Amino acid sequence: QVKLVESGGGLVQAGDSLRLSCAASRRPISSYAMGWFRQAPGKEREFVAAISGSGSITYYADSVKGRFTISRDNAKNTVSLQMNSLKPEDTAVYYCGADQIVYNLRVVMKADYWGQGTQVTVSS
Repeated sequence: QVKLVESGGGLVQAGDSLRLSCAASRRPISSYAMGWFRQAPGKEREFVAAISGSGSITYYADSVKGRFTISRDNAKNTVSLQMNSLKPEDTAVYYCGADQIVYNLRVVMKADYWGQGTQVTVSS
């Protein structure tokens, strides 16, 4: 099993930035599309962003487009989510996931592997 571990969450003020990281236990991960998801209290899991295995194509939810940037470093076996201009409604547990089919991530919200999540809290 591939293990994914998220890090970088924390408590910030509205307008601040955070960078989340997801590290995979095995190399290489270039054959996997990677995605970020979030779940706020009382809400369903929400797709945030995804990136193709090569890193050449990215996808974003409308709610984060223009503020968040997903990237990957296959040499370091990581995928990151740069979050700028954070809003209180961004508060959630953020999860990374890996799947060989990017459609599964961005549309179905399915992944072969999931991380345990990292908490992001944005105060107003």
